Amino acid sequence: MDYFLNANKKLIIYTLSILIIIPIFGIKFILSFVGNILILLFLIPLLFLLLVFIGFNAYKSKINTCSSCGAITLNLSQNCINCGADLGDINKNNQLNVKPSESTIEVRAEEIK
Repeated sequence: MDYFLNANKKLIIYTLSILIIIPIFGIKFILSFVGNILILLFLIPLLFLLLVFIGFNAYKSKINTCSSCGAITLNLSQNCINCGADLGDINKNNQLNVKPSESTIEVRAEEIK
């Protein structure tokens, strides 16, 4: 009997603790606790992916393409590293600042005979 107690000490401790916790807190508490842990294990990777997506979009918004040579640079300087062209003009030509009425294409309907 002494050998059984020494060999399975952790099993006996876990069993006794469960038998004490269930009558005190109830089965609903234990099921909700386990369910909440599973929800956290599912939501933490989703939160991490959301943070990576936001960081990638923030990084992507800082990238400029030179209109004269096509070199890709970050918003760290006012001049292109490759050709020396002014990158301040890119912000002026940005399509986000243009009014929709100025950037639409006029289409005329013609009758086909």
